[in-house]
Amino acid sequence: MSLADAEPGEKPGDDVLIAFGAAPARPRNLTGGRGRTWMAGNVVFRPHGDAEESIWKARVLADREPAHGFRTSRPIPAADGNWVYGGWEAWEWLAGETDESRVVDVIRAGAAFHEAIVHLQRPAFIDHSDDAWSRADRMAWEENPLPRGSFMRRLEREFQPVLSPSQVIHGDLLGNVMFAPDLPPAIIDWAPYWRPAGLGAAIAAVDASCWHGWPAGRLAELGDGIPEWRQLLVRAVAFRIATLHNLDSWGEGMDERHEPVVSAVISIPS
Repeated sequence: MSLADAEPGEKPGDDVLIAFGAAPARPRNLTGGRGRTWMAGNVVFRPHGDAEESIWKARVLADREPAHGFRTSRPIPAADGNWVYGGWEAWEWLAGETDESRVVDVIRAGAAFHEAIVHLQRPAFIDHSDDAWSRADRMAWEENPLPRGSFMRRLEREFQPVLSPSQVIHGDLLGNVMFAPDLPPAIIDWAPYWRPAGLGAAIAAVDASCWHGWPAGRLAELGDGIPEWRQLLVRAVAFRIATLHNLDSWGEGMDERHEPVVSAVISIPS
């Protein structure tokens, strides 16, 4: 994680710093996290959304034993023993920097993470999550109608049943895997969904191709060994496009940016 020069969001107050044992350090804004992530001392602060989700993630990661192939940050409890306080959650700082060009390494780290959490039961908050991303996830899996336009009809015609089992996954890996010399990759900012494990890799692949220069014609090779890769890519690109529509962020240039990816995914042999 590195310091940001962008205009920061609201920073944690003194009461929050004291509650999580970070006072009297002065909070500094970090890159990522949409400008809302801060560090004070060696504690990273993030405003939490659904408190139930934040508490669930903290409990899982607090009890997780070290695993081969990746690192995760440990949550820090507040003085009252709770995992959230005053709208914030706190985590131990991890060394490393994100690198979206290393999509192969990101997918490998994500696979190790998913293998380590395959035993987790479906968390209850999945069913009532209601934000742009969770709504788009349901759209991409035919649980809610897709938005109109912007390749949606083309992608919908490609939908086929997916037989791979679902589990808890990280649905936003590409910008949330950090690399540091002589250390395993670090998985941060867990975005949990209940889908086949390969979907996490497919979303990372689509993100890399749409935004970070990975050639659309090479998307197929990123799924080596992942069952139903073509169908997971179809769902992943539908999810990302639906999210942009839900956020009212589908603007000028978006069709041109996404068309090569949509066409490449559809052209992969079934």
